[in-house]
Amino acid sequence: MARAFVSADSLNYFDLEDPFSQGRLANPMESLRPLKGLVVIDEIQRSPELFPVLRVLADRRPLPARFLILGSASNALVKGSSESLAGRLTTIRFQGFNLSEVGERNLKNHWVRGGFPLSYLAKSGKESLLWRRDLIQTFLERDLPQLGISLPARTLLKFWTMVAHCHGQIWNHAEPARSLGVSEPTIRRYLDILEGLFLIRQLQPWHENLKKRQVKSPKIFIRDSGLLHALLGINSERDLSSHPKCGSSWEGYAIEEIARALQPDEMYFWATHNGAELDLLVLQNGKKYGFECKRSDAPSITPSIRIALKDLGLKHVFIVYPGKHPAPLSDKVSLLPLSKIPDLRLK
Repeated sequence: MARAFVSADSLNYFDLEDPFSQGRLANPMESLRPLKGLVVIDEIQRSPELFPVLRVLADRRPLPARFLILGSASNALVKGSSESLAGRLTTIRFQGFNLSEVGERNLKNHWVRGGFPLSYLAKSGKESLLWRRDLIQTFLERDLPQLGISLPARTLLKFWTMVAHCHGQIWNHAEPARSLGVSEPTIRRYLDILEGLFLIRQLQPWHENLKKRQVKSPKIFIRDSGLLHALLGINSERDLSSHPKCGSSWEGYAIEEIARALQPDEMYFWATHNGAELDLLVLQNGKKYGFECKRSDAPSITPSIRIALKDLGLKHVFIVYPGKHPAPLSDKVSLLPLSKIPDLRLK
């Protein structure tokens, strides 16, 4: 997309994985100061030392150039970006294809392959899987070590696979720490790095002032369903339908679609030690809404939904399912097809 505005062979385009671009930026101030118009710098996480230079250049008046910086890590993870460019930076988060972009008829294929364009658009399921496995290997061997994780690639793959097997579950730092022979704070740091790379979502628990013991640890999700399936060894839709993590995979897939479509003010899950739970609690405009993600043709109101409505004071609960027809189940509970999420307006 950036190359639609600035050609890759332009002097205003820098790819920090290209040795030629790296050489041009050996003296970044001298290289960047004379440029005018839109300047693109790709893979910025590889050269965080550029941020102080960009701050100086962004403070010039009049401003002869604007900078479009691209990268695969959050501002918080790229050292120096938040401090150097505070008040000068607008962040736009790009994700892979969502369901509304590929169409309802392609839901199963999108769920299996995920949203990365080259994975979704692959000519075959085998080609898609190979692309996702290559992406995982690239993260393990190149990107994660650059961000401070010094474990061997084989150990990192074991950790990431552990996270995949915990997808949709309450996270406990102790077990992976024992398995990998590292401390629990180290495991927390690894999770934060994966979250900063937009690879996982740590969904935090909601606490209500109730006379009940409530879960206080986060739930863990692999954000892209295709990567989750590659880590779990799921190769096809048939493999997925019979896999023990099929329900959890659907839950994570639905939560990502809800998050992208609604962009709520806040998101949590809720659970008690007595077994009551709510997959997703959304705060929007000061009101609380519940979402249950069910991979069923005809889901119904569960005891957990009734408890959540009463204890949490929810305005409404939506049961998100892979069907095609929305339907009310009561005055405060509705069936909602996943494909209809973009049309939902929370008032």
